[in-house]
Amino acid sequence: MLPDLLSLKKVGAFALTEPLHGSDISRQMETTATRSGDEWILNGHKRWIGNGTFADYVLVWARDTADDQIKGFIVEKGTEGFRTEAISNKTAVRIIQNANITLNNVRIPFTNWLPGTRTFRDANSLLLHSRVWVSWQAVGQQFAAFDVARAYALQRKQFGKPIASFQLIQDQLARMIGNATMSLSLMIQLARLTESGLLTMDHAALAKASCTERMRKTVALGRSIVGGNGISTDFEMAKIFADAEAIYSYEGSYEINALLVGRALTGISAFA
Repeated sequence: MLPDLLSLKKVGAFALTEPLHGSDISRQMETTATRSGDEWILNGHKRWIGNGTFADYVLVWARDTADDQIKGFIVEKGTEGFRTEAISNKTAVRIIQNANITLNNVRIPFTNWLPGTRTFRDANSLLLHSRVWVSWQAVGQQFAAFDVARAYALQRKQFGKPIASFQLIQDQLARMIGNATMSLSLMIQLARLTESGLLTMDHAALAKASCTERMRKTVALGRSIVGGNGISTDFEMAKIFADAEAIYSYEGSYEINALLVGRALTGISAFA
């Protein structure tokens, strides 16, 4: 599978979240996998699965009914009982087609159990890197918002001169570039930790929480500079503002990542 996936001849998807479970998915996952001879039988539902409607391979996470542990299973497009439906009416990240997935007695070969996945800790090894990727997205959103806001402030005139000449606008731009630069600096340090093999989930959680929190403030400042035009789809800021809200929530909400950092700092888990 890997050569075709790496060359983009085939497309994959990652199916973890469920309609009723996101933050508590490690404890409350309802999708099940039951071994039957040389096959697995999968049942359950997944939601918000990027590429899910057209992926050639979907990595479905399910709870093994034999040992109650969460494992990964590869389901190929067209497998009987595997149904997808595109989620409509999204206001953010519209470039990605997300899906609801239903698994109704989906039978797959025993060998489609993803090697190395025996507990949710193995899923965490993937989530660690995906949280880093999303943290980089938060950095990019901030610099995009700054570029749009600065260009707008230089060309938009009020009271006979560009609004970029007003002190309050310059203060907002200064805060935007400050937030973006501090987020970038944090991510550069994370890249160094990754290269040295020292990156942990706590580092990734800190980056996801901190960068997305600053991103939310930064794009709000940018939207403010663009004024009423900042909510119009004719101006790029509206897209940046909407996408930031999605980035703030996916791959672990701010609150969940903050609790992971808090646990690392105190040694005490505040999770319910």
